[in-house]
Amino acid sequence: MAVRRFTACVSAAVLVWAGVSAAARADTIDEKAAVCSSCHGEKGVPTDKNIPIIWGQQEGYLYLQLRDFKKGARKNEIMNGIAESLEKDDMKELAAYFAAKPWPNLNQASASDADVLQAKTANSAVGCSACHLDRFQGTGTVPRLSGQSHDYLAKTLAEFRSGERANNPGMTSLAQATPEPDLKAMEAYLAGL
Repeated sequence: MAVRRFTACVSAAVLVWAGVSAAARADTIDEKAAVCSSCHGEKGVPTDKNIPIIWGQQEGYLYLQLRDFKKGARKNEIMNGIAESLEKDDMKELAAYFAAKPWPNLNQASASDADVLQAKTANSAVGCSACHLDRFQGTGTVPRLSGQSHDYLAKTLAEFRSGERANNPGMTSLAQATPEPDLKAMEAYLAGL
């Protein structure tokens, strides 16, 4: 089922992007955003749990990620292809557009008491909230983590830990230094906020 949703997402993105890329500069922001919505969701709920929420995400963070996809500093076959044809103004406009949207509720379960305690202890040791703030809502170029998809959080932390995601060396170091059980507790805690 997940493979079909992912394939449908990719197909939709390719079809939409093919129609949009030829006139990227002439299109309205709504037309540009339709490309993003084919995977990230019409109402902000992604079509697959491994795709991040971008509605309500920090504007500076969204811009930096698009820039990193365009440069190849962050790897994702679909996003690298889409970002390749974006100009800086397109990326800024899309980042502002999605940042202004309301954060969707994925109705994820709250973390267990044990996970909350372990996550708070890990946060004290690692200092996640120093950058992501007390409620993990992020600011500026630091992403919101609270309420993000559990599967996406797990995927991202695993990619940082393995070094597969290399566009933020600080996060790679933190993920590698944090014990696996603490990362799992943080994933559950953040998703349930």
